[in-house]
Amino acid sequence: MSELSFEQMLEESLKTIRNGEIVQGTVIDVKDDEIILNIGYKADGIITKNEYSNDQSIVLQDVVHVGDSMEAKVLKVNDGEGQVVLTYKRLAAEKGNKRLEEAYENQEVLRAPVTQVLDGGLCVVVDEARVFIPASLVSDTYEKDLSKYADQEIEFLITEFNPKRRRIIGNRKQLLLAEKAEKQKELMARISVGDTVEGVVKNVTDFGAFIDLGGADGLLHISEMSWGRVENPKKVFKVGDTVKVLIKDINGDKIALSLKFPEENPWLTAAEKFAVGNVITGKVARMTDFGAFVELAPGVDALLHVSQISREHVEKPADVLNIGQEIQAKVVDFNGEEKKISLSMKALEAAKPADEKSAEEDAAAEEE
Repeated sequence: MSELSFEQMLEESLKTIRNGEIVQGTVIDVKDDEIILNIGYKADGIITKNEYSNDQSIVLQDVVHVGDSMEAKVLKVNDGEGQVVLTYKRLAAEKGNKRLEEAYENQEVLRAPVTQVLDGGLCVVVDEARVFIPASLVSDTYEKDLSKYADQEIEFLITEFNPKRRRIIGNRKQLLLAEKAEKQKELMARISVGDTVEGVVKNVTDFGAFIDLGGADGLLHISEMSWGRVENPKKVFKVGDTVKVLIKDINGDKIALSLKFPEENPWLTAAEKFAVGNVITGKVARMTDFGAFVELAPGVDALLHVSQISREHVEKPADVLNIGQEIQAKVVDFNGEEKKISLSMKALEAAKPADEKSAEEDAAAEEE
């Protein structure tokens, strides 16, 4: 048997490789744009920066060092210059896809950084495998601007997995809704009608304010904001305010709130403050053709009938009174059960002497 040349023996001692094969190598050099590996083959393996990662901002020398052991996939056995072209990112993506498939099947919660913010949603990367989270699945509420999520690590589920169509969909909304439902369940278990709780104003509308109670939102209706009148909730509350509120009613998952605490009910002391015969000062709150309603205290209004405004004839209250005008009147009737109080300004006017009145009547008669 003929002796083999040194070159032949060396070549036979080296393994053979083919496209698509996974190889193990040792880093022998790291350049700005490529990594060189000894893969036990007659030629070294080359991983370009593009084939190392989709993130082109990385510095190869910072993440890979001489002596590191790396696994890569063969793209081309001979690049024309006798070198083996390898890919690290595609192998990592294949492993990442496998990881995502398992997470999809097991409904596992994943955590990964947001690598891209798009008009239609977010991109995250798990082991070089790309996951798209549509804008509608990013949050449990509509968010027009998603830029705040850039570079953040977020948790999500895989709810659609189709790597052949490159369609791997993540869902963060589902987690938030599940968390919200759990918190709501815990909140409902510990609150009861009549409790006083603390919350944060989440939204203010023309008809009331929504208060985050730490698990569910409660509605503080405009009619429950004060014992007195509130014209515009937006002038009373702003988003972020912390308030202590009373649980007025719980109906399923709906919570009605109030700031009209029973112990602060102004009618508790109204009988004494506004007893019949007392002279009071109040402010004209609103008017009708038959009379004016006068606010005596927040939550306590009294009726000043048009016939009780003056001894002189008054056609309608608006002829002599203005909204917001402060007046003095005498309490002529008090009904605590029906929460009704009647006033009279006429009762405070001095009666005209009888002889003066008669003279005026005689003069009027003469003129006729």
